[in-house]
Amino acid sequence: MAMQESNFAQLYKQASVNTASPGMLVLMLYDGALQALHKAEHGFTLPILARRNEDIHNGLMRAHLIIRELQQALDLEVETEFGERMYAIYGFMLDRIFDANVKKEQESLPAVAAMLTDLRDAWAEMLRSDPQIAVQTH
Repeated sequence: MAMQESNFAQLYKQASVNTASPGMLVLMLYDGALQALHKAEHGFTLPILARRNEDIHNGLMRAHLIIRELQQALDLEVETEFGERMYAIYGFMLDRIFDANVKKEQESLPAVAAMLTDLRDAWAEMLRSDPQIAVQTH
């Protein structure tokens, strides 16, 4: 029964992604990156070293891939201060995640999670306050 529920959850998630607006997809990416960071942070609490390292690595790699996708989605063809700053912010987060994964140290992860949360919350507020943003990308 659990397997069937898991399949339904995956189908629902895939349908949500396939029908989401570009603005909502960005929000979903922020949420996914935060979930991946939380999984990695939980990994640091595991007593079995192999499982600990696997959960840390998998969570951090997923967060890294998502943030890299957000960074690559920026339109840098049009030079704006916003785009350049966001690129640098994402780069900072990517560097901290990479270091945390290589060293298996979590000291920098709360700062990355806080930055991601701030960006996610600001994006969610923009979506709420201006419905047109929901159909645009960042």
